[in-house]
Amino acid sequence: MNFLSNNVKIKCSKKRLGRGIGSGKGKTSGRGVKGQKSRSGVAIKSFEGGQMPLYRRLPKRGFNPINKSRIATINLDQLQNFVNNKKIDPQNQINLESLKKNKIIGKSYLKFKILANGNLTSKINIEADFSSVAAIAKIEKIGGIIKLKNLK
Repeated sequence: MNFLSNNVKIKCSKKRLGRGIGSGKGKTSGRGVKGQKSRSGVAIKSFEGGQMPLYRRLPKRGFNPINKSRIATINLDQLQNFVNNKKIDPQNQINLESLKKNKIIGKSYLKFKILANGNLTSKINIEADFSSVAAIAKIEKIGGIIKLKNLK
């Protein structure tokens, strides 16, 4: 006796198909008579008799959310890098439009978020949609101003 397995059906023998009329599974082996389904090697998963299958009638949606709001993320070290390279003027207010105009953020982004990775050494005045708490603390510690837009 095998104690490692608690499978009850372990001693059941396999059904022997096509072994005479007396076996109960003789002749057609339980497949009915004729036709595509009685043959071997046939898979008719989504075939609908020539009609356009359901999976092709429905629009493709998949993993592309319909109401996707694209949010650009910028780290503090990236902002400092742009200031050093004179792509951003720290005296002017930095907002989404100015970042798009300077080609730092692509046109398709509707919002942007400031993240706290890296250090900021220059005072900046920034208007963002979102910001991490640590990023706000770092900007205000230097003496910069961060204004978050009121959203829902």
